[in-house]
Amino acid sequence: MSNRHLARSIALQVLFEWDFRGKNLQELGSIVEHDLLEFGAGLNEKDFTLSLVNGVIENIPAIDEVITKYAPSWPIEQITNVDRNVLRLGIYELKIAQEVPPKVAINEAIELAKSYGGPASGKFVNGVLGSIYKDIPEDEKIALEEKTKKKDKIEESEEVEENTEEITENETEVEKNTNNNEDDYETPDVER
Repeated sequence: MSNRHLARSIALQVLFEWDFRGKNLQELGSIVEHDLLEFGAGLNEKDFTLSLVNGVIENIPAIDEVITKYAPSWPIEQITNVDRNVLRLGIYELKIAQEVPPKVAINEAIELAKSYGGPASGKFVNGVLGSIYKDIPEDEKIALEEKTKKKDKIEESEEVEENTEEITENETEVEKNTNNNEDDYETPDVER
């Protein structure tokens, strides 16, 4: 499981629990802290998880309005807690944050729905998010694809720089250890 997928999964768990407990903002911090500790050991994308959770919560009225528009047969409170929060995450990434290509946002939401929801959750989420995507004007889709490609290239080059620095540090450490180990061992005298 990729770091970003795990981060989304934890964000979904946080939103699910927060929603299930009555949407008390005072409990949100402890829910996030608990779920990151419980499910995110070694996760490098904790900031991403927090930005998803905070972004969804800050935009819930607008997001729920979009859900109501694109799932008119389903009043928001009748949609299962999992499906409702998967849709919230997907809509947040697709329409508001716009940090990943639209198809990635949709596919990630579908995978979360399949993993955590009921048998029809993946199809339901796909139908709602697919309808939203179809209504995005073509020029906006193209601009968004370009924006996310540029962002990916920048992040990729920053990641390469970080990895190069880490590799250099590791090589230096290995050299130090090798030099230290050579001094620790004496070559035995062997007579033939």
